[in-house]
Amino acid sequence: MKKDRSILYAAAFVLMFAGALAQAATVTGTVTDKTTGNPAAGDTVALVDVQAAMAQVAHATTNAEGHYSLTEPGSGPYLIRVMHQGAPYFIAAPQDGGPGDIPVYDVKAKVAGVRIEADVLEVQAANGQLDVDERYFVHNLSSPPVTQYSSHSFEIVLPANATITETGAQRPNGLPTSVQLNPYGPKGHYAFDFPIQPDQGSKDTLFDVGYTLPYTGSPLTLHSLLTLPADDLGVLLPKSMTFQAGAGANFSPIQEDPGVQTLLARNVPAGKLIAFTISGIGSMPREQGNSSGGQESAANGNGGQPGGGIGAPIDTPDPLTKYKWWILGGLALLLTIAAAFLLRKPMAEAVPVSSLAGAAGALPVPVAPTAPGAPATKDAALLNALKEELFALESEKIAGTLAAKEYDEVKAALETVLKRALNKK
Repeated sequence: MKKDRSILYAAAFVLMFAGALAQAATVTGTVTDKTTGNPAAGDTVALVDVQAAMAQVAHATTNAEGHYSLTEPGSGPYLIRVMHQGAPYFIAAPQDGGPGDIPVYDVKAKVAGVRIEADVLEVQAANGQLDVDERYFVHNLSSPPVTQYSSHSFEIVLPANATITETGAQRPNGLPTSVQLNPYGPKGHYAFDFPIQPDQGSKDTLFDVGYTLPYTGSPLTLHSLLTLPADDLGVLLPKSMTFQAGAGANFSPIQEDPGVQTLLARNVPAGKLIAFTISGIGSMPREQGNSSGGQESAANGNGGQPGGGIGAPIDTPDPLTKYKWWILGGLALLLTIAAAFLLRKPMAEAVPVSSLAGAAGALPVPVAPTAPGAPATKDAALLNALKEELFALESEKIAGTLAAKEYDEVKAALETVLKRALNKK
């Protein structure tokens, strides 16, 4: 059973973290200002302890060549934080004497070249409420590269009666983190206090907000008001619900799928009110008549592209494919990177779950014991097994081959095993 398999992998994951405490080590590196190409002199560099709620345990100041040196107390895991022109930049403290080189960028409150690549809303309804998960993929194509950062780096507008349930953000090469969304201006207007760094290749900055609205299934008109121009505005909802475009934009269906409908508006300008009306009740599909598994669906049912149950596009490629892929892989990415990061230093005993507060958010980071002397190859195999299981779980959920109840049970079982292991002294 999938649940049993997940519990076994969770247990294997827990066993990966036993070992002796690491000895104190020195971390050195260079901070380079990628905006100017020069060393970043005079920047504050801090070593922060992930297990101690991001407490600062060492600090230094870069010299004229941008060099710094820090001494680790010994247990870790640590992050290195550089403050450059008021904006924080992070890397995981390197292991085995590796260089702790850190790129930074000059900072401005507003930067030319910042725009929304896509605003994607996933909508479903049940039990008297409408659930919306809205993700903004934000480009920073500034030249020379500059970070946009202030107390209101990215502003959004939500329905005035929305109840926010979760918020998050992710740097181009960073971990998904929980962040605070602050009221800013009129009711329903909010701002993220989170840096929009220059893109790294095809990777941009992600902002995520979940919220609910009172809803009975009767027609409800929603409005989208973007504070930056957007290449794409997409709405995903179950086929059991009805979508009707209103004033401000032309929405077009872009795919055929047995359970999901996707509507897309292109080239949406900033400040333009976009309206659409939805009605009916429904959840994003969890059951599907396809007898193949989620991973097989992803490989065969969608032209080899991720997103299994998301049907093949008509005429042109689905422009939301890359965003669906992020949604699919988000949980697996989060836990896998966190696990890999913690594996950099073996631990002697279990410690409580702590928060990655200060890394522009709060990412729960589990730290648990590992079997002493476990070969590195076995650790890697176990980590890969967990990663594949998490990916398969999310893939099956999106593909519609895993019932919502079973998904919740497997996920809950995984979390329960981890929490119990972490709480053992």
